[in-house]
Amino acid sequence: MPIAAPLISDEDKRRVLEVLDSGHLVAGDRVREFEQAFSAYLGAAHGAATSSGTAALEVALEAAEVRPGARVVTTPFSFVATANAILRCGAVPVFADIDPRTFNLDPARVADALARTPGVSALLVVHLYGLPCRMDALMEIARTHDLVVIEDAAQAHGAVFQGRKVGALGTAGAFSFYPSKNLTTGEGGMVVTNDAALAERARRLINVGQSSQYTYEMLGSNHRMTEIAGALGIGQLARLEERNARRRKNAARLTAGLEDLDWCTVPREPRGCTHVFHQYTLRVPAVRDRLAQHLAALGIGTRVYYPSSIHQSPLYRRLGFGDARCPEADRAAGEVLSSPVHPALGEEEIHRIVGAIRGFNPGH
Repeated sequence: MPIAAPLISDEDKRRVLEVLDSGHLVAGDRVREFEQAFSAYLGAAHGAATSSGTAALEVALEAAEVRPGARVVTTPFSFVATANAILRCGAVPVFADIDPRTFNLDPARVADALARTPGVSALLVVHLYGLPCRMDALMEIARTHDLVVIEDAAQAHGAVFQGRKVGALGTAGAFSFYPSKNLTTGEGGMVVTNDAALAERARRLINVGQSSQYTYEMLGSNHRMTEIAGALGIGQLARLEERNARRRKNAARLTAGLEDLDWCTVPREPRGCTHVFHQYTLRVPAVRDRLAQHLAALGIGTRVYYPSSIHQSPLYRRLGFGDARCPEADRAAGEVLSSPVHPALGEEEIHRIVGAIRGFNPGH
């Protein structure tokens, strides 16, 4: 039983074949249609599609005019692309610790980071595993300190905070459409924003800095989404709400079957949040790796997202970030374990996962 299973429908395949038959594989109507549909779904005014979620993060930061040398407060507990994007635009990540209950940035620790760090111009938040950050508190901090807010919503397609979809709450949002995500285009990403000027800068950065053909206004790159990816995205978006509902149902069944165990902690959904369960992540102190081995022996795939805080990775230690004090992130890295929760799973598979976890003996 795999940890993830991208669902590609016959309709998705038909749309892709139409693109192949058309001969127009880049810079066409499908990408524009997907940009408009996805941004409208989020409640954002503009969308600019990219070749990956990593590209979307880099473009969002640069389009938001985060300058070289600026400090950007972010989480140490995420996929490394979050912090890499900051470095690649010439800025400096400042790591603030996480809330151990949600694995997302702790607003109190963000405030601490701002108090001790001069030159901060932006806040890069991550809605990890599909659970929204505490955007009310984080946006209030940003307003007080006049910060740009970039949302890394790579794992949170359709997640809701206080009635609004994440990714459209800050200055700009960045999404990924990698195969394991709630919505996939194979590879791909998107920058979304309500700022028309930022959106125009993003489009130029994505298209080698061009304002029109062979007129180069900025130092951009080729981050364009293909028409094949755009066609896939249109069909995937039409089924996103249904598939998110199936993820939530699977998560509820897992929680109902596991919440009484005293040796692990199930994920919770804070009031005002709609979790879309890109991952269903348990906290398993002391015996995490043994549980993963037990489940693997029973044919159930798991993953550790993530086995190390970003600042503890060899690259970031070499760059001088290893002394960042983020004890909750470091502790989480040793305890988290994600179980299958994807929408291809039915009640029988969920029952099997629950039984396998309950059958584990943490004492031996």
